[in-house]
Amino acid sequence: MNEPSGKTKHRVISCSVLKEEIQRLINQGELDCDVVFVSKNFHIDYTLLEKNLRKTIERTLPQTTEKPVLVYGDLCLGPNGEMNKLASEYGLVKVDAQNCVDCLLGGKSAIEKVDPNHELMFFGPGMIEFFQDAKKKMHKQGIPDEAIRNMFSGIKGIVLLDTLGNAEECKLEIEKLQTGLAILETKQVGLSNLKCLLSETIKQSQKKK
Repeated sequence: MNEPSGKTKHRVISCSVLKEEIQRLINQGELDCDVVFVSKNFHIDYTLLEKNLRKTIERTLPQTTEKPVLVYGDLCLGPNGEMNKLASEYGLVKVDAQNCVDCLLGGKSAIEKVDPNHELMFFGPGMIEFFQDAKKKMHKQGIPDEAIRNMFSGIKGIVLLDTLGNAEECKLEIEKLQTGLAILETKQVGLSNLKCLLSETIKQSQKKK
């Protein structure tokens, strides 16, 4: 797909946990790129995620003259820099962020300032959907609600990240998850942090050509 200038739009490969936010930015004309989304449900298994991410990268590379930008956190393939190694292997520029929550906060480890002791659960629209799907799958496997709630033991509570202006709707969906955790705070983060992070990373990728 060409722009009026004849240049192809920059290609972005992103986890679908950020799909609603990225599509909103594109629809509002605040971000100009083509995005390939990889299912967020692959996050349940590092091996499964890597396999499908590699397929997507290798399928996308021949379709663009510029290297795609990778919108995944440092920790999304494991705690030992696996995602950065994958990006380097394919010569891609990856967003400077630890995970999807960090992306919504602007990246650069902003999450460490908000949750330095890693004792909060952050929910944006994509994460709510992820846990909805995960809960359905666990129920089909015969895992009871009590065992699911135990997954959240050690967590103090939930912080809702309102990215799309639908906080009340999100709160209702979180309650349906029955995590046993209270919503401690709603942060009106909007889309500006994510927009800046993506725009900056796309510029870095263009310079790397």
